Amino acid sequence: MGRQETAAPAIELRGISKAFGPVQANKDISIKVAKGTIHGIIGENGAGKSTLMSILYGFYKADSGEILINGIPTAIPDSQAAISAGIGMVFQHFKLVENFTVLENIVLGAEDGSLLKPSLAKARKLLKQLSEEYELRVDPDARIENLSVGHQQRVEILKALYRKADILILDEPTGVLTPDEADHLFRILKGLKDEGKTIILITHKLREIMEVTDTVSVMRRGEMTATVKTSETSPEDLAERMVGRKVLLRVDKKPANPGRNVLEIKNLRVVDDKGVERVKGIDLTVRAGEIVGIAGVAGNGQSELLEVLGGYAKATGSVKLNGVELDLTGKHSDGKSRREKGIAHVPEDRHSEGLILDFQAWENVAFGYQDDPRYNRNAILMDNAAILKDTQEKMERFDVRPPNPRLAAKSFSGGNQQKIVLAREIERNPDLLLVGQPTRGVDIGAIEFIHQQIVALRDQGKAILLVSVELEEILGLADRIAVMFDGHIMGERLPHQTNEKELGLLMAGVNEGAA
Repeated sequence: MGRQETAAPAIELRGISKAFGPVQANKDISIKVAKGTIHGIIGENGAGKSTLMSILYGFYKADSGEILINGIPTAIPDSQAAISAGIGMVFQHFKLVENFTVLENIVLGAEDGSLLKPSLAKARKLLKQLSEEYELRVDPDARIENLSVGHQQRVEILKALYRKADILILDEPTGVLTPDEADHLFRILKGLKDEGKTIILITHKLREIMEVTDTVSVMRRGEMTATVKTSETSPEDLAERMVGRKVLLRVDKKPANPGRNVLEIKNLRVVDDKGVERVKGIDLTVRAGEIVGIAGVAGNGQSELLEVLGGYAKATGSVKLNGVELDLTGKHSDGKSRREKGIAHVPEDRHSEGLILDFQAWENVAFGYQDDPRYNRNAILMDNAAILKDTQEKMERFDVRPPNPRLAAKSFSGGNQQKIVLAREIERNPDLLLVGQPTRGVDIGAIEFIHQQIVALRDQGKAILLVSVELEEILGLADRIAVMFDGHIMGERLPHQTNEKELGLLMAGVNEGAA
């Protein structure tokens, strides 16, 4: 009997199904997660990974099926029940109170009775012990708002451990970390595993799966399609299982043939509406037929740089396009003026800046280009038939699915929404394309297509400024890499002369071998 108990999986899901209206998010899913292992779950956007984990953590109730924890059938109606069952979850977007200290966040919701002081004293002692045991060192009296993202994540892990979690679920944990912070996180996870904890890692990054997991389960369209030992698979095999066809994981491109300077930036400074300087006097050039990638952890000035160039924000300094000075503060510093001068912009956040989600696809394709003579019958009326026809053609060229111009933007998957924005901007024959996070939240199959479109534009002699938090994407796509940290450009590198480690140091503000 004792032996049977030790053999029971930490988690077993049997026949889990969950539908939201007509959408079947999870379809008869069964999975076993062995104790003391790191189990990866991968799948394309909308494959049902997060829904499944939300059922396990009590956020959703399954329509059918059962959950067993350590071999015992367990009802998990809410997150309190999940915590009681020894399950902790670290979300992609942290659930911390910004102006509370680390200690206060750890104790919040897990106080011993009505008196806070004894709870804090007990927590401080336990926190010190947990910090040392798991390499999770963090100042208990620091305010969350003053901590780096990597340290905030440690607080989330400590919070789960303080609540005695034996099973830890991490949802896309490295999305906002530097490579060094990601490596540190992996060391922490391996340490937790060595102590007997069970970890479920939800990620779309195949490299992480290969590096840190023991077993990996693949989801596709709401179903569990495979569970394999990590040592017996490869990134190519996993990609094919996720998408259902062979996928090229590297960017296929010829060497660049750069020409004249298209974009010239000198001493550019951006101050936000709170008076904080976000871009601190940067210089940068982008040439025709070249992709310049901006690497950096989110929040280091890249977004503000794109906003100024795209006409969303004011700045001081000098920006020239094809040798002509751009207006940075006056009435010609808006998006319309930028488009007229030959700048196209794929914004970082397609939902808030790239699309009007309740509008139909054909309306979104005309968005920002409604003055195009092709779209106007006369000065008063827009030619809707012409826009619909143009949208239909764009959807076919960019493989948007379903290719229905009358469908609302919110009805498309993330990858297809991104293709609509790309089609609108790339097909304007711009001199300069600004691209922010081109494949954020995009399926692996669509990533391959989007990369091909960006490279094709470069090969037509266009200048491209690419901002991405994905280092792999920067190294694969860019012909030249500039790294931003705290509003400065820390250095420029050529992809074949650098690596993730060096770029990671620059992203953290360390410039050991300044060029």
